[in-house]
Amino acid sequence: MTEIAILNKQTETAYDWTHRLMDSVPAEKWEIIPEVLGSNFCWQIGHLVVSIYYHSIMTTVGHLPELLDQMDLRSYTKLCGYDTFAQEMAGHWTPEQLKLDLERMQNKSLEAINSLSGIDLWEPVEPTKVPHPVAKTKFEAIDWNIKHTMWHCGQMATIKRLVDKPYDYGLQRRI
Repeated sequence: MTEIAILNKQTETAYDWTHRLMDSVPAEKWEIIPEVLGSNFCWQIGHLVVSIYYHSIMTTVGHLPELLDQMDLRSYTKLCGYDTFAQEMAGHWTPEQLKLDLERMQNKSLEAINSLSGIDLWEPVEPTKVPHPVAKTKFEAIDWNIKHTMWHCGQMATIKRLVDKPYDYGLQRRI
């Protein structure tokens, strides 16, 4: 299996986990902000829209103007960036719109990954206004996107536990 195929499969798996968690929380609970966390599902999904663009598209293949035409990425960045707060984005997007934008971003991310060659992976990341906090190469940027996405899946699982019920991972309880 090639490096591209492995990164693609791991990215698909991370995105699948995101959808499993997202789909398990009723829409009416997406804006609830548990006091102990200061985050909610709306912010988590909005943050993933921004971060997936940055980590697996912008730093690997550059800006994609067609995505910027399809969604308001500037608002996502302003309201869901690294140093933002969930309460600031209340009412800006519905869960349905967030899901649609996330899926669009994830699909473009997978297209970007699959457009690269094995040699491309070891090239430096594309230049951006803000240097990548972890990655020096495109491989490292995509690898970080996978880890970052799963990090937020963990946060979403915690939020789900607090606003709804624990996520059912399909594990059977032993009695």
